[in-house]
Amino acid sequence: MPVITLGLSGELGYDAAAALFIDGEVVAAVEEERLVRRKHARGMMPVNAVRYCLRSAKLKPRQIDQVAISYAPVSIFGRARWHYAARMWYAPDRALDALFNGNRRYRRYVKRVKAMLAELAIPWEKVRFVPVEHQLAHAASAYYLSGFKGKTAILSLDLRGEYATTLFAYGENGRIHKIKELYEPDSLKGLYGAMCDYLGFDSLDGETKVMGIATYGNAEKYDLSFLADYSGKDFRINTRMIRTVGLRRYKQRSVGYPYSEDFIDQLGPRRAGDVFQDPYVHYAAAMQKLHEKITTGLVTHYLADALKENGQLVIAGMGAFNVKLNRRLLDLPWVKQLYVQPMAGDAGTAIGAAAYAISKQNIEVGKLRHTYLGPRFTTDQCIRACKAHRDRPIFEILDSPAEKAAELLTEGHLVAWFQGRMEFGPRALGNRSILGNPRISGSVQEINQKVKFREKWRAFSPSMLESLAKQMLDLDHAADFMTISFDVVPEWRELFPAVVYKDGTTRAHVVRKASNPRFHAVLEAMEKKTGYGIVLNTSLNRPGEAMICSPEDALDMFHGSDLEYMIMQDVLVTKSDDEVQGW
Repeated sequence: MPVITLGLSGELGYDAAAALFIDGEVVAAVEEERLVRRKHARGMMPVNAVRYCLRSAKLKPRQIDQVAISYAPVSIFGRARWHYAARMWYAPDRALDALFNGNRRYRRYVKRVKAMLAELAIPWEKVRFVPVEHQLAHAASAYYLSGFKGKTAILSLDLRGEYATTLFAYGENGRIHKIKELYEPDSLKGLYGAMCDYLGFDSLDGETKVMGIATYGNAEKYDLSFLADYSGKDFRINTRMIRTVGLRRYKQRSVGYPYSEDFIDQLGPRRAGDVFQDPYVHYAAAMQKLHEKITTGLVTHYLADALKENGQLVIAGMGAFNVKLNRRLLDLPWVKQLYVQPMAGDAGTAIGAAAYAISKQNIEVGKLRHTYLGPRFTTDQCIRACKAHRDRPIFEILDSPAEKAAELLTEGHLVAWFQGRMEFGPRALGNRSILGNPRISGSVQEINQKVKFREKWRAFSPSMLESLAKQMLDLDHAADFMTISFDVVPEWRELFPAVVYKDGTTRAHVVRKASNPRFHAVLEAMEKKTGYGIVLNTSLNRPGEAMICSPEDALDMFHGSDLEYMIMQDVLVTKSDDEVQGW
């Protein structure tokens, strides 16, 4: 009988998700936010996500063998709680709570898990319950699903977990071995996230914005090294300045911020105006430089021995979304292959916890070949959604959706592209995407005016055929998941300015026919029509909204934006002339 494993995330109060494995293969995974239409699903349990996973695999609740969560109790005899208490001496309530009630959050979460399983008719007394440390779950999501064989260096670069924030480890023969952990408040991602807050962006979603702004600044103009003590092997946040709690926090209008009055005195007021003003644009550049320097230094110190053996490095955690850092890691002398977990955030720990539990059963976990693990909808379902929608969209059945998409893109139109199973993770990889023609200079402005309303300076990402990637990119590495920035060959930068960052790099996505034949067909059609198998690709959603899941969600977004064309499976959806002119 196969072993059925359910993995859960969301213990930190956001990014609840569920993942389902049959033996060592992940067969379904989805974030709760996509199903309830609330970004990050704050404070929610993945009830709907679990229901989807069971329904997708045609399983009954009683068939679940084990449930794994990405949170675990931490012993009072270990270093983590004592480290936290010592570093938080200036907030004695927190320090004492860590020592005497340090697993409070874990106990509370387990109660919520039990209540959810009861609601879903999954019998608690029947399943094997496997709590997995948060950073181990991140590490497992990268190591087990990378497909790498032999000794593999592992980095979990996260905001926080139980107490650990960062994990340096290696995997070998299906087992993960810890080398070094960093504990709260000493978090590399936390340092970057606090600077995101100072620059006026959300700490959960702002890192990619600050990373993009950094390319416009002068990293040498301001020295931010005083924010952390770094010796080459040790790293400590300067909590008199940043990642502060309690009375040390800077407060404005009764809102507390993760930095102190001293921080504000030294750097100036929190950014309220143009982010490209001096000093803020240069602070972004200086933070990116400091982040890269410390992270690559620690990786070199703690993981060099593991890297020298096979040159394999895997990375997960929220910090793994920094594609500039990932490129720096790939450029390290001993790194030959870098696998960045495409579901690197906390939602991905649902997969990681399940994979770790499966490995403990001596079952080999299969390589992740794609992220299309969410709900799928048929052409008939899309037609029914069109007929039932209040805005009465115009629709027709297409013989060749890929050819029609390429035709519209070549004419300069944007196309909402809704196909197959929804992606798991934050990247739109060709199933829930908005597509544009990157050769048309106004594509970025069009997307910003009609849907995204993003800052004008933010470049979008391309999806392309492998044959084009070999010509366009300084690329001798896999780029399947849009997780690493690559240098664009200079003569190609002017051809596709909409998808090239100011520093001449791009976050590329190479599309393979085996993993997504429909999207691959669009690129082949573009190659025939334009000579270049490439499209601009951004996620199918509006600002502050979770990625689109269902046909109904897609139609709501379509009619709530200025998009003119959407292809859902084999259905082309358009608007009446009056509706188009009304925008």
